[in-house]
Amino acid sequence: MIKIQAEANVPTEYGSFRMMAFSENENDWMPHMAIIAENTDFTRPVNVRFHSECITGEVFHSKKCECGQQLDAAMKYLHENGGIIIYLRQEGRNIGIINKLKAYALQEKGMDTVEANLHLGLPADDRNFDVAIEILKLLNISEINLITNNPEKIRFVKNSDIILHQRIPLQMETTKENEGYLKVKKDYFGHFLDTQHDDYLK
Repeated sequence: MIKIQAEANVPTEYGSFRMMAFSENENDWMPHMAIIAENTDFTRPVNVRFHSECITGEVFHSKKCECGQQLDAAMKYLHENGGIIIYLRQEGRNIGIINKLKAYALQEKGMDTVEANLHLGLPADDRNFDVAIEILKLLNISEINLITNNPEKIRFVKNSDIILHQRIPLQMETTKENEGYLKVKKDYFGHFLDTQHDDYLK
């Protein structure tokens, strides 16, 4: 069972956040993280984003995806409105950076993101958000607003004891570099892009 292994206040360009590391082992070099805005009101439904690690987008500012932009936008939003980012170590939809780069190489030959993963014998998306639910429970959070475009994240919440009040969209601008990536998100994974309807919460 995971638990809080360490925590500290960290000033960022978006404001000060309380950062917590969650793992079964205190020597784990890649723990999941909770990044909590200092003005978070825990007496009301908490704004929450489940965000999976993307070293290419977040650290190296790759234009192939919008992950880095989403993380920045989420931190800015939470600084202004309160809430938590649960940062999950699931690089490349949980296939790892080596396989992710192999998939990128196949995309250079014309495959889309799903085709490349399947060609490598990998799942289209191998992420699991149960650990995010576990972290929410460890933080005694029972009611949330979920910052996402991903119906799979909504499904994980709705199948848990966490009460979901509303979805907060987090849509980034489409560019020529990420156009195909976003198209697959919408057409294959059913992400809620270009829509504000929340009927699926009912």
